[in-house]
Amino acid sequence: MSEEELRKIRMKKQKELEAKIRERMKMQEIDHPLVITDETFEEVIRKYPLVVVDFWAPWCPPCRMIAPIIEELAKKYAGRVVFGKLNTDENMRTAASLGIMAVPTLMIYKDGRLVDQIIGALPKKHLEARIEKWL
Repeated sequence: MSEEELRKIRMKKQKELEAKIRERMKMQEIDHPLVITDETFEEVIRKYPLVVVDFWAPWCPPCRMIAPIIEELAKKYAGRVVFGKLNTDENMRTAASLGIMAVPTLMIYKDGRLVDQIIGALPKKHLEARIEKWL
């Protein structure tokens, strides 16, 4: 392998590393749940390495019950996990395409793939345990 080929490989790897670092820096800034819509859903789950999406509805008492927990977890895991909230009443297309039949439903995506699903309002320690499993 020539010096020029090695230099090109090094440059490519350095750019990849810099992109990963920039992405991690963006994640550190996110300490609150993102509002996710039909239009942004795919982009969010692909953009961040670990995403927890809370599918909720304003009329749902269990959804309102876990909302403060989701806020707390977003602060606690800022930089490692991105949390998002998708209102199923306003974003029916995504909810229907994913087969969301009950709210709250939490879906955990790792590298753009669904890896876990939680249906119903669980206590904070149970939610954390499920999230920790994917870190």
